[in-house]
Amino acid sequence: MDGIQIALLGAALAVGLAGIGSAIGVGIVGQSAAGLVTEDPDKFGQTLLLQALPGTQGIYGLLTGFIIMQRVGIIGGGLVAMSVPDGYAFLMASLPIAIVGLVSGIYQGRVSASAVGLVAKRPEELGKGIVYAVMVETYAVLALLASIMLLFGIPV
Repeated sequence: MDGIQIALLGAALAVGLAGIGSAIGVGIVGQSAAGLVTEDPDKFGQTLLLQALPGTQGIYGLLTGFIIMQRVGIIGGGLVAMSVPDGYAFLMASLPIAIVGLVSGIYQGRVSASAVGLVAKRPEELGKGIVYAVMVETYAVLALLASIMLLFGIPV
């Protein structure tokens, strides 16, 4: 493998793992929300908001993947000459959002599913359920920032 291939492996991991975390998290909430909406269809809007929350990790992974593709020249013009160590630097820079996106997407889904239960019994407490879910999001945002700072610190 050459440097560009290794860097693109990092892009694939960021997009893929964070996307998997989001897909699992959104699925977990969707299952809970569908159960509630069968009993009370008026709660669709509230539960849809909760279901959307774990989807952000996938967006963060996609953003990181796009940055890698842009930096190596896949997007926006000619490929840059890249050594194997530089490729590994891109791969390593992708890991914060890849790993944290995977794990936090799943756990944010679990917290959001619990918030669906809160909305079922006390719909006026939706804001509190969102706050609980957003606390998990904080770590995905920090991982995204770490990956971006690492990526822009790599000279190419």
